[in-house]
Parts: sequence; C-alpha cells; structure tokens
Amino acid sequence: MMDTSEVGLIGVGMMGHGIARNILRSGWRLRYLSHPGNQPTEDLDAAGAVGHETARSLAEQCDLLILCVTGTPQVEDVLTGSGQVLSALRPGSVVIDCSTAIPESTEDLARQVEARGADLVDAAMTRTPAEAAAGRLNLLIGGRAEAVDRIMPLLETFSENRFHAGPPGAGHRLKLLHNFVSLGSAALIAEASACARASGMDDAVLIDCLRRGGGHGAALERIAPYLTEGRTDQMRFSVANAQKDLGYYERMAEALGAEHAIASSVAALIDRLDADGHGQEMMPRMVDLLNAKTGRD
Repeated sequence: MMDTSEVGLIGVGMMGHGIARNILRSGWRLRYLSHPGNQPTEDLDAAGAVGHETARSLAEQCDLLILCVTGTPQVEDVLTGSGQVLSALRPGSVVIDCSTAIPESTEDLARQVEARGADLVDAAMTRTPAEAAAGRLNLLIGGRAEAVDRIMPLLETFSENRFHAGPPGAGHRLKLLHNFVSLGSAALIAEASACARASGMDDAVLIDCLRRGGGHGAALERIAPYLTEGRTDQMRFSVANAQKDLGYYERMAEALGAEHAIASSVAALIDRLDADGHGQEMMPRMVDLLNAKTGRD
C-alpha cells in the first residue's frame, strides 16, 4: 500500500509535525494543508512533502487523510464545514482522526463518511511532542476492523503502541478515559506540591517520597522536572487543553449515566485557572498558579 497510497495531513502542529516527519522517513508520499498554525514545514518540503492551500484540494488527492487538530469543533469544520472534505473524499479512502473528540460526534461523522463509500477511524494520541518526533506515540483506535487493518502499516510509522478499542468512537472514548486519569493525576500531584511548598517543605523530599511509594508514576515524572528545574517540557499540555478534554469526559460520563464526581472537581479547578487567565500555561505550572491563589510563593 505504501507504494500507491497518497497520504494527507491536516494539522502540522506540535504533534502533527513529528507525525509528518516519520511518515516521510518511512518512504510514504505525503501532502499537507498549508496553514498559519503549522510548525515550520521547510524540512517536510525538502523531504518531498507537498503543501495544499485548501483542505478540499488535499482530500481530492489522498487515499488516507490524517486529521491532527484540536477537537470536535475543528474536526467537524474540516469534514462538514468550511473544509468541505466530506464531499471531496474518494470512495475507498480512510479518514484517520487523531484528535481528542466527543465520541458521539465521531460516530455521527463516521456514518456520514461511510455514506460516501469511505471509512473514518479514530486514532487518538497519547504521549507528548517528543514521542511524536521519535515515532513513539500511543494510538487509541476505533474503527471497522478491515479499515484498521488496512491503515496499520501507516500507523506503525509514527506510533509504538496501538490499542483497537472497538468500532468508530471507541478510540475517542478510550482517550477521554486515559486523559481523565492522566490529567487528574497531574492535578492531584500539582495540588499536593503546592501544599508542600506552602508548608516550606523541600520539593526534592516530596518527589523522593512519592517515587518510593504510592505516588510513583507517569504524572509525577511529568511534574517533577518543573519542581526541580522549572521545566515544562515533560508535559507540554496547556490548561486550556485540559479544560477541553475534561469537559469532553464529563459530557461522555453524563451520557453514559456514569459517576464523575472526581472529574467534576478536577474540571472545576482547571476552569478556575482558565478564568484567571492561565489557559495557555502548561499543566506543570499549576504548582505555582495554585500557590498564587493563596498568596504564597
């Protein structure tokens, strides 16, 4: 398939740029949407990628089209709104949605894509831009088994682990579950760290204690570099993005009739930080932002 398929990418941002580089390194042909929000694309162009001025013209030329955009409003706009991608899809093509989205919207869009004789596979991402650049993302996948099997060689070019959770929409459900646990854990550790700092405790003591006990895990390792060195590179995920994802999770849980009291508490904390103008801050900065709320350094 690699020798004949035209691959398109909409969203050459922090994650999408790494995805694009790994697709090209693996020998696939790549087209992408030129957009002011893209990362610099000179390296992609030098490797043979072709930019398109409109999403529609891109879709018309592609067999496999990856969407790496922010969330449901952007996905819907690309497919059925201003992007006009749905009406331009080739029969037999596959749309691969790597965003974090509302599962019910994904299911509806999948039905519309299938009516065009194509498939929609949600392949939500976890991990960070560093793993995207290294081709080591995790992909949480929902889609028809035949479509997933067909695109697997492409997915393998930019991911390390892949989890097929079920039909269209299941990948986005798994992503919301994952992000609730991941963001909730990060918020919990940030709040505990803010409390420890307020008491005058040394950051290193708290980190060492948590690492050797029940607090050890990925969330701690993403917050710890900020506590020790002021670095946010291990969790380049903004408060605004956390607010979006937790809102999606609450909506999903409510639709399922599932308990979401802890999610609501974390979401309220994130909402407050966003309302205070900190939406673009990276999540590890919560440690200082929470202390600022109490007037402590």
